Amino acid sequence: MATPASQSTGRITQRPCFFGNPEKTKSSILSVGRCNNGGGRGGRNIRCANAVNGAVKINGKAANVRSSAAQPVTVDSDDTFRLGKFVEGRLVYRQRFVIRSYEIGPDRTATMETLMNLLQETALNHVMSSGLAGDGFGATRQMSLRKLIWVVTRINIQVDKYSQWGDVVEIDTWVASSGKNGMRRDWIIRDRRTKKMIARATSNWVMMNRETRKLSKIPEEVREEVLPFYLDRNIIAGDNHNPSPNRRIEKLTDATAESVRSGLEPRWSDMDVNQHVNNVKYIGWILESVPLNVLVEYHLTSITLDYRRECRQSQLLESLTTMSSTGMLSPSLCSGDLQSTHLIRQQDDKAEIVRARAEWRCKEHH
Repeated sequence: MATPASQSTGRITQRPCFFGNPEKTKSSILSVGRCNNGGGRGGRNIRCANAVNGAVKINGKAANVRSSAAQPVTVDSDDTFRLGKFVEGRLVYRQRFVIRSYEIGPDRTATMETLMNLLQETALNHVMSSGLAGDGFGATRQMSLRKLIWVVTRINIQVDKYSQWGDVVEIDTWVASSGKNGMRRDWIIRDRRTKKMIARATSNWVMMNRETRKLSKIPEEVREEVLPFYLDRNIIAGDNHNPSPNRRIEKLTDATAESVRSGLEPRWSDMDVNQHVNNVKYIGWILESVPLNVLVEYHLTSITLDYRRECRQSQLLESLTTMSSTGMLSPSLCSGDLQSTHLIRQQDDKAEIVRARAEWRCKEHH
């Protein structure tokens, strides 16, 4: 199983091209120059590029080359974009991301959905880079043979600081067993510049048959695949100040909810390759029923989502929310921390899809 490594894009210095015998070297510098018996700038550490009828060949192999009269020609490589790597003896997978302009909200910081998407991307790349990936979405080879997929049952993310546009974050992820038939995946998000941890998350996963949509035990063959990658390390442990993320979330009803938003309809773009709504999409629906002043004046510092059933595109949804304040003054004055409880349910039969619990902190005090 090969470990992906960060590589810089090769460069080609534009010079008149001569045909000859190219030399294989280890350098990433590519020079279009005289190639005769290993020649060209002394004949050392230079790969030769030959132009044949407008196509470019490097050491005899076709290459994808973009040329410009004003800039050097660039040779693309898939490895250039594989930014992740394994650390701690291949038990931890690490990847870096730049916060893009379309990943920030009105307050110019990354949104909770952005962070959750980055966690998901890192997890999938972890499986791909480990050499275990089958033809499924994060599934191993043995899982693909048995038509099994991973589904998340619960995830908790805690944020100390939201990154801004252009910031670079570094995410570590690893996996461990969770009971007899589950898996736990944890993450750490660090600011690349300061190296400080700015967020952390933990999640629980189980297997489901992608055709019958029924939960499945972990086959022994799958367990043997993932066991070498298990790291028994908890990033979020319960204590008096931070209760366990696995504690029960109370169910909201029409009587206990302070606000209800109906008529929420999953779109085609909300679906993932496992043919159900992507787990990150529920955060947006949860926020639909949160009071506007809370969204403007508070940061969402922690959220736990308890996924209770699948959601398909044809279902209309409702979002229920109730807020509570830990401060002495009105929540609208942004004087104290807030807590909230949420429920996403089907609109027609009121069947539960997701329960959630969140914590909020005033932006001025964060």
